[in-house]
Amino acid sequence: MNYKNIGFVVLFLITQTIFSQVKITGKVVNKDNIAIEGANVIVSNEKKDKKGIMSNTDGDFSIVLQENGIYNVIITFVGYESYNNTVTISNNQKVDLGVISLKESTELLQSVEIIGRKRKDYNSDYSFSATKVAIKNKELPQSVATVTKELIDDKVAFQLSDAVKGVSSVTPVSMYNHFNIRGITQNEDGQVLNGMRTRQFYFLQPLTQNIERVEVVKGPSSVTFSSADPGGTVNIVTKKPLAEERKEVTFGIGSFNTIRGGLDFTGPLNEEKTLLYRLNAAVQEAKSFRDLVQNNAILVSPSFSFMPSAHTSINVEMIYNSSTGNLDRGQPVFEKLGGENFNLKSTPISRNIAATNDFNKTKEWITTISFSQRLYEGVQLNAKYMKQLWSEDLQEHRYEKAVQDENGDPVSGLVGLRYAERKQSWNTDNISAFLNFDYKLGDAAEFKTVIGYDLHRFDKTIGGGVNSVRRNLKDADGNEILTAYNGINIKLPAAGFFDLNNPSNIIRNTNSYNLFSGAIPAQVLKTHGAYIQNVAKFYNFSLLFSLRHEWFEDDFNYGTANRSKNTFNALIPRVGLSYEINNNLNVYATYLEGFQPHAYTTGLMPSVANFFWNNDRLSILSTFKPLTSSLEEIGVKGRFFNGKVNASAAAFRIRQKNVLLINTNATNDLGFEINQRGEDRSQGIEFDVNGQLLKNLQISASGSYVDAEIVKSDDPSLIGERTEAAPRWSGNLWAKYSFNDSSALRGVSLGSGIQYSGDKLAWYQRDLKLPDYTIIDIAAYYKPLNSNFEFTLKLNNLFDTVYWTGALNNTRLFPGAPQNFMLTTTYKF
Repeated sequence: MNYKNIGFVVLFLITQTIFSQVKITGKVVNKDNIAIEGANVIVSNEKKDKKGIMSNTDGDFSIVLQENGIYNVIITFVGYESYNNTVTISNNQKVDLGVISLKESTELLQSVEIIGRKRKDYNSDYSFSATKVAIKNKELPQSVATVTKELIDDKVAFQLSDAVKGVSSVTPVSMYNHFNIRGITQNEDGQVLNGMRTRQFYFLQPLTQNIERVEVVKGPSSVTFSSADPGGTVNIVTKKPLAEERKEVTFGIGSFNTIRGGLDFTGPLNEEKTLLYRLNAAVQEAKSFRDLVQNNAILVSPSFSFMPSAHTSINVEMIYNSSTGNLDRGQPVFEKLGGENFNLKSTPISRNIAATNDFNKTKEWITTISFSQRLYEGVQLNAKYMKQLWSEDLQEHRYEKAVQDENGDPVSGLVGLRYAERKQSWNTDNISAFLNFDYKLGDAAEFKTVIGYDLHRFDKTIGGGVNSVRRNLKDADGNEILTAYNGINIKLPAAGFFDLNNPSNIIRNTNSYNLFSGAIPAQVLKTHGAYIQNVAKFYNFSLLFSLRHEWFEDDFNYGTANRSKNTFNALIPRVGLSYEINNNLNVYATYLEGFQPHAYTTGLMPSVANFFWNNDRLSILSTFKPLTSSLEEIGVKGRFFNGKVNASAAAFRIRQKNVLLINTNATNDLGFEINQRGEDRSQGIEFDVNGQLLKNLQISASGSYVDAEIVKSDDPSLIGERTEAAPRWSGNLWAKYSFNDSSALRGVSLGSGIQYSGDKLAWYQRDLKLPDYTIIDIAAYYKPLNSNFEFTLKLNNLFDTVYWTGALNNTRLFPGAPQNFMLTTTYKF
């Protein structure tokens, strides 16, 4: 056999194949000449053979073809008109289509979010939450900070609190989903999901597997979200289907016996790509550095988008959440240092006074249907309905008060317990319907008008109940029973006690308790509003004006003889002006107002159970004016490095009036006392920067200074004092660097983050001060060459710093986690 001749033939064939290959290249940009990453480029020939690719971060694409011929090139991207071109290739030539500028399409810009976000970086170009419809963040005259799923993944942030802690002016108040935003602590007990209000995303944190991005809309946003916290609103945006096939599976293990798994599948279900799907699922088995605390969770979330025509789109999304864990009431401390601040280290941060047989089980179903229909040129109808079903099964031991000796004096280190069994369920209904009109007057003036109606109905259904025991045991004659402990006669608490000096978490015999059984009053909270909004663009100016009329009703104890109702209404304005200095820089100013009935603001107060389950609740509330607020803000927003970095800075002043506070040490029959503080004022400056500074370097940075103080109060000593739970200074930096493919460390990336939060007061105890803290995290990523695997190792709290994220009072401190790690493996296919 002549191997030399065979080798010559093989070499000839290879050479012919190489030189017969042809190539089509180009660059995709928008009207501002900003590169579009993720544009879908499809090339097909007369044989109907297809080949596709996505444009890279610079907007460039290159497709290698095997033969000459006539090819049809189609380029698509959400929100833009399609590019369609036919090219003829002969003589194995290279065809460069040059710079292809896609034109924005009014028809294709989504009014209701139906199709998911394709970008794969720390930036999000648009927001739906601040104005109901899609608007570019640069053009919005209000501060909105966005945390994308890519940043969530790089930080290995499996819980909502981990995701938002890098946003300017946002700091945790507890270890729950509870934040202080711009110096004002949240009062609402739920989160906004896809622009709609849910209830009880609070104690057990939801997993982030199905989250596309988290948006923090700064300032009171009642004109958009109805009842809204004055400091800001956290809006969770879930992942929507994509028109391209993507699949990934993630597994993780970490400290505190943590095991996690998740999947994210998406793509078209038919050849025309008019029917899309997305399936997100996750499971978690996790304990904690806190004694007897766990959070085992299951999440399943399918979503379907159907676009039968260019004018009609429908999305159906379902979310199932199941959590089994414990309601962690925090770390108790009692000793004071020199009569000033409490000794926060008098108990270990792991200390939990709960019983081994305590638990908290919750289940939740959320179904959302979104519909968008173009009626005429520039006129579109949008509607959305969301239903949430939630139920709770709780058993817990918690702090009641310090154990007393026979003289009524507190005994150091002994904690008296209270016990509760609680079962309840509720449902929420949200309806949003609006028309948006896009039209022009002449060549210079453009208008986008929205007219709509929203309804939110929260029904705490009949059948909820609680069995509880508290205070001290008494004999048949009503005398408090004494027992000897460590040589001291103490008054015996009805649910037992916990010794901080000799801790022991035990299975407590709840069958021996003399339980009091009571019904949780049924309640319906209904708020609905009609609104009009207009965005007028004239040359480089953009004026946003909104006006909303809100009606609120509190129907308490319905179905009983003690039924009572309370109603309010409010007119809520917003006006904002933005000026485009150039394609990359905008300055703006805005003024808006907020409104919150106290049925919502009291939801997270300590001892709130005593308040909500009291028949005099509404008569108490009716004596107080609703909480009102206002925001004055100026700012600047910019895009840099060819649109790869977004930056914003703002100066703001927020005023909130008629703030309710609860005194849990009152001696009246209710066991608490509610007072109304006249006015708080919070002002400051902040900045946020997100994006790709260099080809291999992505960053997310923020910083803020917030001066929050009491302006009006019946207690003159409080005027001019700082407000509770609000640090003055805070800052965050996260950076990820990826080594070049030509480097010996190709496939390796390194991440590092630093978080600083200044000192602050406890939310409901002004003589408890929490120290400032600085936390450093690091991460390493490895993606083997030509592999679908990616490995991530994240080390949190590198220097094992002891710190506290917040506190309600000295019996409920919320320590941060000590040094811990998380190792994840992701497979994409």
